[in-house]
Amino acid sequence: MLGYSSFLSESRFRINTLMSATSTAANDRTRLVIGNWKMHGNLSDNAALLAALRPAATTTQVAVCVPFPYLAQVAEALQGTAVSWGAQDVSTQVQGAYTGEISAPMLKDFGCRWVLVGHSERRSMHGESDQLVADKARAALAAGVTPVVCVGESLAERDAGQAIAVIHRQLAPVLALGADSVTKLVVAYEPVWAIGTGRTATPEQAQEVHAAIRAALQAVGAGNVQILYGGSVKASNAASLFSMPDIDGALVGGASLVADEFLRIAA
Repeated sequence: MLGYSSFLSESRFRINTLMSATSTAANDRTRLVIGNWKMHGNLSDNAALLAALRPAATTTQVAVCVPFPYLAQVAEALQGTAVSWGAQDVSTQVQGAYTGEISAPMLKDFGCRWVLVGHSERRSMHGESDQLVADKARAALAAGVTPVVCVGESLAERDAGQAIAVIHRQLAPVLALGADSVTKLVVAYEPVWAIGTGRTATPEQAQEVHAAIRAALQAVGAGNVQILYGGSVKASNAASLFSMPDIDGALVGGASLVADEFLRIAA
């Protein structure tokens, strides 16, 4: 794995070359759009939203990650459709005296294909460390659930020119899982300053970080992993973001609660 200083110089040097080199490889990566419902929903509202998503037919992979109590409802509603589903967090443990925790095998029981790990709200509100995020990713993979590993810098870190360094730090324990594991996960870049604020990184700003992430993944033999962008993604800006060679889709927050908007992002 690249050291700290070599990663920074390597990633900055390769950003321009990756723009062309990955444009061809990107054709092999299916676009993936995941809706993160966060702590929203009730049985009635969910039913209407899921009914609108059921007919979705697109070459894009489409999924929703929902609160734990609604996994059974979502599994029943989306079974046999093109839309898959997942959860928003997972325990590092398989079973035991861990009150309030949900294990990866439990998620698998409900047909979950995906689980978010390391979302900025988990990192900031629950003090989740980079190593804990990697441990959660490992636990999900062991149960056959794909972890979506979230990384991203704060506004202060970006303004200080530390964005790439922060991403490297967050990714390091995940990359240490090894190529066999890393090739089976998804990475989502969510600049903290663009989540729920209405601010969005320009396509070029997002691409710069995505290219650096791609370089880090390539360094461990996992360069074809899907990398999603998240942070105030809407139908109005999705196409310009997706035009970038290293942006393979989106992790969508508030817009995923509006079926028409969400489906237009995925179109």
